[in-house]
Amino acid sequence: MSDTSSEQGSRGSASPLLYISLGLFAIGLLAVVAIFGVHFATDAKPGLWLYLLAMCAPLGFLLSLVFALWSGRRSR
Repeated sequence: MSDTSSEQGSRGSASPLLYISLGLFAIGLLAVVAIFGVHFATDAKPGLWLYLLAMCAPLGFLLSLVFALWSGRRSR
């Protein structure tokens, strides 16, 4: 039991890359919801900036994959 607690303590807190990727993913998802919300509420086309913000979702997903692969350990 002390083995796992010492390993967790040596790792420290999560990397800023994780928080950046989660933030970008959340912004992208909110933009997707806003695109549909603008379309249904006003029956107008959403602005280009919403489409560009929606591209943050896959970017955040890719960054989270990079974080997971970078912070993971090899299994032996």
